[in-house]
Amino acid sequence: MIIATHSGKFHADDAWAVAVLDILFPGSDIIRTRDTSLIDAADFAIDVGGTWDPASGRFDHHQKGFDAARQSGVPYASAGLVWKEYGARCVAALALAHTGHQLTDDAARQLAYAIDDDVVQYLDLSDVGAAKNAPGGYGLSAIVSGFNPNWLDEQRLGHGEAAEEYRLGQFRRAMAHLADVMVNQVRYRVGALLALAQVRQSEALEDGRVLFLKNSALPWTTVVRKEMPTVLFVISHSIAEQRHMLHTVPANPESFDARADLPETWAGLRDAELAEVTGVADAIFCHNGRFIAAAKSFDSALAMARQALQAVDDANAPVSVPDTETASDDALDQPKL
Repeated sequence: MIIATHSGKFHADDAWAVAVLDILFPGSDIIRTRDTSLIDAADFAIDVGGTWDPASGRFDHHQKGFDAARQSGVPYASAGLVWKEYGARCVAALALAHTGHQLTDDAARQLAYAIDDDVVQYLDLSDVGAAKNAPGGYGLSAIVSGFNPNWLDEQRLGHGEAAEEYRLGQFRRAMAHLADVMVNQVRYRVGALLALAQVRQSEALEDGRVLFLKNSALPWTTVVRKEMPTVLFVISHSIAEQRHMLHTVPANPESFDARADLPETWAGLRDAELAEVTGVADAIFCHNGRFIAAAKSFDSALAMARQALQAVDDANAPVSVPDTETASDDALDQPKL
């Protein structure tokens, strides 16, 4: 199997696309060239060749008249074109290899869509000039760009076989980095799928306002936010650190805003200071942002959760205002100051 892409400076979109194919067709020869005869003879032509035809392994987007875009309107570059065609297969292969879990075709497609939404579309946006280095000022596209030889390298390398081997080596380093990103994306999302049942079956406490998770590594925020509207706080056991965490529940996925914050008096306190304020001897810390705290034991974390619930109840308690029609004469006859 021969995978061809263009020589010269590479970008995240072509490196991602080639990395996907390299995962699915291990041992393929990867060539970087602009020689049309070599491109035409290759099994896959990525980001070069002037043709988009998945059936013949052609995935270019530079040709005149190309206007393929996602339903959201985000245009395709080579990363998205290859992912559109092979993303689900890649997800399924990585899930089996790195989690031992065999996904259904539908689950693999859904995870591929999610990864496109979170990662791949931004590589395409950067490549077509719609966003500089989205997401973020030093996003994935910028990191991959850093694997290219800079002007000092070019001056040192010059032209010839050794120079091209170095450039191909840097391209492969970028591919390996992106392959790690893919693996991590798949491992996290498969883990989240497998965690759903455990989170849903976790013990509800305090009239359903506190949820207890026996493993703090379980991905829980999405299912709690979407399916458990009464939960205000989550207690989880950190197996690695042998302590219990007290979490707030994010109100939405875009910010740190919570359904309810931890008490203001806890903010930024640690150890003895936090123990004094809470009365919990083994309290460990409370983040200054009041979205997470910790204690050594479950009982202590639960005691802190009860205090946090009481603070919420106190804050939401109705304010008593005297009714002027039924107030006592003594209250009405108070002198004005």
